[in-house]
Amino acid sequence: MAIWQGKSKRKPTGGRIAHSAGKKKFEIGREKQFTRIGTQSIRLYRTRGGHHKGGILQTEYANVVDTKTGITKKVKILNVKVNPADPNYVQRSIVNKGATVETEIGLAKVTSRPGQDGTVNAVLTQ
Repeated sequence: MAIWQGKSKRKPTGGRIAHSAGKKKFEIGREKQFTRIGTQSIRLYRTRGGHHKGGILQTEYANVVDTKTGITKKVKILNVKVNPADPNYVQRSIVNKGATVETEIGLAKVTSRPGQDGTVNAVLTQ
């Protein structure tokens, strides 16, 4: 069953809205694809206008910025330490925005959306 992101058939008060139009193709969403730690794997999605968006399915590296020196390094992700979105994501090693990951140079907080942006950017917290 497709995920539909169209308007609701109900008003905020609970009353019914009689829609004149049915569901449209541009209102269809897509299933969540979680980014995990592993060998690099990207899935391309067709977006509106024929463009493409790359969502990371698995990654092993992150672009980490050291705010003290201003230098960005590509470092290996070792583990997911904290994920405020869902504590279960830590056990499943899922990386998303806001997750704190352990890297070779220290703990870093993910600032990008890997499933949307196609890259893992992070800021060093230690």
